[in-house]
Amino acid sequence: MLISVITVTYNALPALKKTLQSIFEQTYSYIEIIVVDGASTDGTTEFLSALTPSSSFQYISEPDEGIYDAMNKGVRMASGVYCIFMNAADTFATPQVLADVIEHGLNADVVYGDILKQGIVKVAQEPHNSHKMYYCHQAVFTRTSCLREFPFDLHHPMSADFKQSKQLFLSGKTFSHIPVVITNYDTSGISNTHRSDGLMDNILVIRGVDTFTEQCRLLPRLFFTYCICKIRGK
Repeated sequence: MLISVITVTYNALPALKKTLQSIFEQTYSYIEIIVVDGASTDGTTEFLSALTPSSSFQYISEPDEGIYDAMNKGVRMASGVYCIFMNAADTFATPQVLADVIEHGLNADVVYGDILKQGIVKVAQEPHNSHKMYYCHQAVFTRTSCLREFPFDLHHPMSADFKQSKQLFLSGKTFSHIPVVITNYDTSGISNTHRSDGLMDNILVIRGVDTFTEQCRLLPRLFFTYCICKIRGK
């Protein structure tokens, strides 16, 4: 089964090299590597153009409207049955990750595993409708057809992946949590460094997607956490 590994990057050449090395080291060989660069000026294009041409590797380098726009571009380029996003600075936990995932079986629309965060395994929760992402997009394999049915919404600059996960769940797509540590999670992303902004974007997603009953269940907790973060200046 062909898996498309999509990497989004912008002026992050050292991080991109680290991510690509992690992908190249995978023992599972039936993969397609797609790099979407936002017209970097740090030598990224020159580096990518120097890589050995292959039918399993493709890239583009052009301006975009942010990370989710770039991720949508990667999906449109993908030929794999499933896609996983490993953006610059993210790496697979081991060279056997993709082989382990295939062994467990890609038998749902959304198959996700666990992450290694600052040396500690963070186990994802079982599928449910939540007030936050209970898995990371760096640890999820999603059918390409589902990603095209529900593309990342650019109106949510920090929570488009959260909205997409909700749309997939609420539309009846199937989810499966497998006991595999997928990725070494990078904690320097904008959702981690601007937490209150991310929480507010989550609030807007819930208000736009969930029923009134679900909003009453999910929003109070989010509003409380948002207020605490604002008070602490996070």
